[in-house]
Amino acid sequence: MALNLEQKKSIVAEVAEVAASAHSAIGAEYSGLSAEQMTELRAKARDENVYLRVVKNNLARRAVDGTEFECLKDGLVGPLLLAFSMEDPGAAARVIKEFAKENEKLQTKLVAVGGQLYSAAELDRLATLPNKEQAISMLMSVMKAPSEKFVRTLNEVPGKLVRTVAAIRDEKQAA
Repeated sequence: MALNLEQKKSIVAEVAEVAASAHSAIGAEYSGLSAEQMTELRAKARDENVYLRVVKNNLARRAVDGTEFECLKDGLVGPLLLAFSMEDPGAAARVIKEFAKENEKLQTKLVAVGGQLYSAAELDRLATLPNKEQAISMLMSVMKAPSEKFVRTLNEVPGKLVRTVAAIRDEKQAA
């Protein structure tokens, strides 16, 4: 079914709005996936707050024009779906990577973060990035470590004194 001009404009506007606020984008070739598999992929993407859309390449080129994902323009060839991470940069990569494990027909072609286009091999690195909660917990553990070390060091002085006195007591009782 062919799209009329208004439908094309609305698709371009929608994808451009999403691309303007997204953290990362993944382009994956989906040919060979069944409708059930695509529905399953869309459901997983929704759960992870990932915008997933199959868009004609000409419309996608217009949509990413003027955004930090303009670097995707040259790679938009063939049947591609676009996945944009809305909350944390690794969300789309995790969804695509997990789904591609079960369905080898889904092939990653484009990976873009921060205006930089990376090879499809970088999908694994992007997928292992921590989400917001994990990053905060890592930061808090690093911030907490010096004070914990200081408290342990302060506690060691009276502890050593107690052990020394106990050793002297044991020595006197043994004599």
